[in-house]
Amino acid sequence: MTIRVTIADDQAVVRAGIAAIIDAEPDLCVVGQAADGEAAVELALSLRPDVVLMDIRMPGAGGLAATATITAHNPATRVLVLTTFDLDEYLFAALRAGAAGFLLKDAEPERVIDAVRVVEAGAALLDPAVTRRLIDRFAEGPDLFDAVRLDRLTPRETEVLRQVARGLSNTEIAAALGISAPTVKDHVSAILGKLGVRNRVQATIAAYETGLVRPGAP
Repeated sequence: MTIRVTIADDQAVVRAGIAAIIDAEPDLCVVGQAADGEAAVELALSLRPDVVLMDIRMPGAGGLAATATITAHNPATRVLVLTTFDLDEYLFAALRAGAAGFLLKDAEPERVIDAVRVVEAGAALLDPAVTRRLIDRFAEGPDLFDAVRLDRLTPRETEVLRQVARGLSNTEIAAALGISAPTVKDHVSAILGKLGVRNRVQATIAAYETGLVRPGAP
């Protein structure tokens, strides 16, 4: 199966370079390019690509607003933010907007290719350069007012969320809890719905924000 990709970046040279990298892979194909947030949304909603490579700073609404719109209207499309700007506020805003991954543009081409495949498969991906800061952010302490969301989960769903927040795949969670992978998938879907989040990244953020999982805890 070919993974269909659109690219949103206001620099034509950057778009062309990324497209060349993507199109060189037999299982990847660039189906559209956009120079601003509004065009990125139009492409995503009309072409329904598997993955959108999204810059943040673009004319108009920009990449963050475009990400939120795309993930709200077409959850099957995965947004991978690819940006020059290594700023905490962009990282957190992108993840809250529904992005499935966050990479810096200085990443090696192979890393970008792998990231497209990872997020298309339903997993989350963060650039190693920003992962440490994300953990440190939640080490400051949970937002207790938000913990009420956890009351909606069953005991089994709560345990599955713990494993999701620790980065385990469905197969790994199934092995750890002694249940089947399809059952884990059903639990994850229920968790996303009950917490009102769009993907595993946002579920992980919720787990840390509510104190269900703490950085460094076994």
